[in-house]
Amino acid sequence: MNSTINVEETLDRIVDNDPRYHRDAYYFVRDALDVAQKKFGSKKSEPQHVSGQQLLAGIREHALDEFGPMAITVLDEWGITRCEDFGELVFNMVEQSLLGKTDDDTRDDFKAGYDFTEAFRKPYLPKKAIAKNTGDRENSTQSEPAQS
Repeated sequence: MNSTINVEETLDRIVDNDPRYHRDAYYFVRDALDVAQKKFGSKKSEPQHVSGQQLLAGIREHALDEFGPMAITVLDEWGITRCEDFGELVFNMVEQSLLGKTDDDTRDDFKAGYDFTEAFRKPYLPKKAIAKNTGDRENSTQSEPAQS
């Protein structure tokens, strides 16, 4: 029996069974896993397990590095609009033996992730715009200046 997994055929099955996500999203998550393993794993040569939250950090870093200010647009194009979508992608791959998991890993690990605007847009907003928007909110409770 041949235990080698054909990644292309397996991804075909995954995308056929769950068409919510673009095929490229699966390659991206796999690459982001490498980023997370390097960032959070030990210095051993074999791949290390990372938690859902650690993987989300690796995904964010990889998306910003790869796509810069277009990250949120690319992810949206792939059908990814929230951290839970990354959990769905991961577990689609786990169910087809493209990724492994521990008994403690669940889709819920991806629920307490980040806000996409904060994670992917805010790093590229001009600092003045961020300060101005923060100031506008603080000043909105103050009364109008008196007219002379």
